[in-house]
Amino acid sequence: MNNKLNDINNTFYSLVQVWSRAILISIITILSIPTIASAQYSAISFDGYDRTYLVHLPAGYVGEKNLPLVIAMHGGFGNAYGVETLSQLSTTADVENFIVVYPEGVQGGMFNIRTWNAGGCCGFASNNNIDDVGFIDLLLSTLVEQYAIDTNRVYATGFSNGALMAYKLACELSTQITAIAPVASSMSTANCTPERPVPVIHFHSYLDSNIPYLGGVGAGPSNFDHPSQEDIINLWENINNCVITETVVDNAEYTFTQKTGCDNNAEIHHYLTRDGGHSWPGGSQTELGDQVSTYINANNLMWSFFQQYTLQLIPAEVIFTNGFE
Repeated sequence: MNNKLNDINNTFYSLVQVWSRAILISIITILSIPTIASAQYSAISFDGYDRTYLVHLPAGYVGEKNLPLVIAMHGGFGNAYGVETLSQLSTTADVENFIVVYPEGVQGGMFNIRTWNAGGCCGFASNNNIDDVGFIDLLLSTLVEQYAIDTNRVYATGFSNGALMAYKLACELSTQITAIAPVASSMSTANCTPERPVPVIHFHSYLDSNIPYLGGVGAGPSNFDHPSQEDIINLWENINNCVITETVVDNAEYTFTQKTGCDNNAEIHHYLTRDGGHSWPGGSQTELGDQVSTYINANNLMWSFFQQYTLQLIPAEVIFTNGFE
């Protein structure tokens, strides 16, 4: 009887040793797999400044496949982490499998806040003619060297002053920026002559007092005389040579207008909500910010819009690879 118990015990301990060895090997194997941090805050030197930016890599990124890139720019007084929280774009990136970079404007002025030189606006960056287009150009080259990025699918968005900057990128860096999605924004680039038509999807609220829908100087600190939303959209209608204007939705929640029949199918979409304010539709409510629109979700709409375009502006559904659709 004792011999049988000893045999059972020996067998049990042998199995435990085998299982332990297998588990240890598994742990070592997992730890030996190279991993890439999902968020990296870095800086590059440009034009006398250390220009900072935050990169968010989607969950599971290993660098084996080129992914789309979205440039998301903060508003005045903001920073990379603030617009990441405000927009929730990193969450969308994890679901849709794209990379997001949150570049930061330079700091300066009386309150040492970050701003972008989007032309006539805003603050220290505009007053000192900071070359933010040059910074973004260098940033794109840097990111392409470091990460697996599809250079035919680079998109720009931003909030407030950062969205004005998105318009400037469309005007001056159109050979690299596929499409843009300004949020709570106007436009301050004096001369806009892109080298190719740029698709635009714009989000705004009737209740935005910082950048009024009808234009003029808003309640915000920029003291900039904003053009009206209609003037901005009409400008891009002319730039992209669109021939059809259609109000697709006009109800108690929002108005959706689109301009089609444009050169290279570079359409213009404009969403105007009747709730919210100077905020990111469907994003996070900030402590001091306006209410967020619950009628639309800017991230879902802009990503659906972005996916229609590559840099050549061929609709995604008719792109051919190696002769096959």
